[in-house]
Amino acid sequence: MMQKTYTKIVHEGDFAAEVEVDLIYTEGGWSPYLSLNDAQKLDEVRLALRYGDLRKAGALARVFQLIPVAA
Repeated sequence: MMQKTYTKIVHEGDFAAEVEVDLIYTEGGWSPYLSLNDAQKLDEVRLALRYGDLRKAGALARVFQLIPVAA
């Protein structure tokens, strides 16, 4: 079993967040896996962004505000 740190981007509304998770690689099955804690962390960040709780999302990830760019 091997673990590798990966940055997952979560997008919700006008915000995006970079969430650090560990991918777990094994020799069999549907590798790579997320741990239960990392999957819950992604869900927490997504819900915090959805409801505008930037303080909570910022405690778990790097949060960015998305703004449109005129073409």
